[in-house]
Amino acid sequence: MRIAAIADIHCTRASRGVFEALFSAANAAADAIALAGDLTDYGLAEEAQVLAGELAAVSVPVIAVLGNHDHESGMHEAVSEILADAGVHMLNGDVVEIDGVGFAGTKGFAGGFGRAALSAWGEAPIKAFVAAAIDEAVKLESALAQLRTERRVALLHYSPIRATVEGEPPELFAWLGSSRLEDPIDRYGASMVLHGHAHTGALEGRTQGGVPVYNVARSLLCARGYESGVRIIEL
Repeated sequence: MRIAAIADIHCTRASRGVFEALFSAANAAADAIALAGDLTDYGLAEEAQVLAGELAAVSVPVIAVLGNHDHESGMHEAVSEILADAGVHMLNGDVVEIDGVGFAGTKGFAGGFGRAALSAWGEAPIKAFVAAAIDEAVKLESALAQLRTERRVALLHYSPIRATVEGEPPELFAWLGSSRLEDPIDRYGASMVLHGHAHTGALEGRTQGGVPVYNVARSLLCARGYESGVRIIEL
C-alpha cells in the first residue's frame, strides 16, 4: 500500500481551493491518504466544511485524527462529524482496515520523553495533565490491540519519540509528544507511525523496538524537499 501522509494543513475559512491540487496529487499517487492532525486552524466547523469540500474529489480512502488546533474552539466533535460525513475515517481510539492494512489512531498528547517525562506528582493540575497523556496512550493501546492485520499503522498527531521533534527548540520538546505512546506501539508491533505537530522537527526516527516513525508535518516536508507537502510512504 502507498500511503500519502500529511499533517498540519491548518485549513481556514479562506482556504477554499488551496488544497485541491495537493489532494489531487495525493489521490493519484497513493492508495490511501493519512491526515495526522491539525486539519483546521482554529477548530471551527466552518473550517471543517471547507476542508470537506477540498476532499470532495478524492476517491481513495482518507484516514485522519484530530490535533490540538482542532480542539481550540471546543468544536472538535463537530469538526470530526463534518469530516466523517464527507467520508473520512476519523479515528479517536478507533481502528479501520483498508486493503489488509489496519490503522489505529488517536490524537496523543504532550508530557515529554524518557527521563524528562512529566510525572503525576504534586498539584492536581499536574496530575490531570499526566492523566490526559496516559488516557491517550491507553486509547492507542486499545486500538492496536483490536487489529488482526499483519501490517499496522499508528496514526497520531503528537510524537511518541524524541527523535522526530529534534530540530525544534529544546524548551518545546515536552509539548510536542509523549513517550507514553511508545510502549503500546512496540508491544503490539506496529509497522510504522505517522505524526505531525513538530513543524521544524526531524523527518524520521525509530522507537526503542525499531518501529519507524515519520513526522509528516506539512511545513517540515516542504522545507525538506517534498514540494507538494505530502510524503508517499510504501508499506
